[in-house]
Amino acid sequence: MLPDVQLSKPEIELGLSRVGAKGIRKLVQVKREGKRPVILIATFEVFVDLPSTRKGVNLSRNFEAVDEVIENLTRNPVENIEELNERIVDELLKRHEYATKAEVLMEAEYILRKRTPASNQKTQEVVRIYSEAVKRRNGSKKLFVGAEVYGITVCPCAQELVRAYTAEQLEKAGFTAHQITEIMKIIPFASHNQRGRGFVKVEVREDFRPRIEEIIEVAKSGMSHEIYEILKRSDELEVVKEAHFNPRFVEDAVRLMAKKAVEKFSDAPDDAILYFRQINEESIHQHDVVAERYATMGELRNEIG
Repeated sequence: MLPDVQLSKPEIELGLSRVGAKGIRKLVQVKREGKRPVILIATFEVFVDLPSTRKGVNLSRNFEAVDEVIENLTRNPVENIEELNERIVDELLKRHEYATKAEVLMEAEYILRKRTPASNQKTQEVVRIYSEAVKRRNGSKKLFVGAEVYGITVCPCAQELVRAYTAEQLEKAGFTAHQITEIMKIIPFASHNQRGRGFVKVEVREDFRPRIEEIIEVAKSGMSHEIYEILKRSDELEVVKEAHFNPRFVEDAVRLMAKKAVEKFSDAPDDAILYFRQINEESIHQHDVVAERYATMGELRNEIG
């Protein structure tokens, strides 16, 4: 019999929080009511903790767990990705009897079909969706689903500078105060723009299972405007015009996502955990800007009112 080196005692007896594998790619089918299943090419990360008395984990068991569970569950389309991940962590704990905790992270590209705002042309949008499952041997667990979307954001600060400059130039040109006020109401003022990345993660509970489409809607709500792969000239005008009528700081984006989540997930329990992140990729600076909020639904309800 060949020796199992992983079972031996390590030279340095120190426990490890996570040991596992990344980049495991699998095909996953997710049910849609009344429609064909969604096909996802998903990438998994799987981890267990490791006690100080054991030199290593048997990584092949992680691959076997993912393979066997996904193969069994995806013979037919699954109801949702979080249940799939929960089954995987259950299998990891079963196969790694020394572990006290198992984790699975999954991400995939999800294709949305939509139409452009002015010409109504068909187009597609790629959204990254996420699922996370963490389970301990004592039975406690956390399940999350999330989505990351792209959009356009417009800087309010620079826009106010342009607005003030425009008013000054109109006054010099002889326009009355009333005329200037009326002109300012109808003109979308220039500003610098960012490509925004909005991310929302929501805890899934037995009595609360948000749909991924709802999470995507919440993530989009923080943008000045959503973006499109294909735009006719009329669409381009509509996106740029409307975005500049809705300038937003990175902080505004996170607050708007939180407000939308409170409205959208009215059935969420107060202790359900939510996480929001907005990253704006600056156009006139070399840096990017980030805002985040991590809270329970009850905390958000109390603050937003």
